[in-house]
Amino acid sequence: MDATDFPDDLVQTQAAWNATYDALAAPRPRDTTALRRRLLRLSVRLWWHPYWETAPSVPAARSELRHLARTHGAVRAA
Repeated sequence: MDATDFPDDLVQTQAAWNATYDALAAPRPRDTTALRRRLLRLSVRLWWHPYWETAPSVPAARSELRHLARTHGAVRAA
């Protein structure tokens, strides 16, 4: 699957989900309630995004999206 197949908003949502998850998993996170709520909202957006209705293989596409967001986030951090 080509990474350019994903809409920008979907990649950004996955990257935000990753950042929120990392913040929640950090030692002694601040404001865990807000982080959990944000993670839940982002999870809903990811799960119900209209893109998944057109993806040929949803499980593979979800995995590719997670990988793309991780590498995209690593490039931004560098």
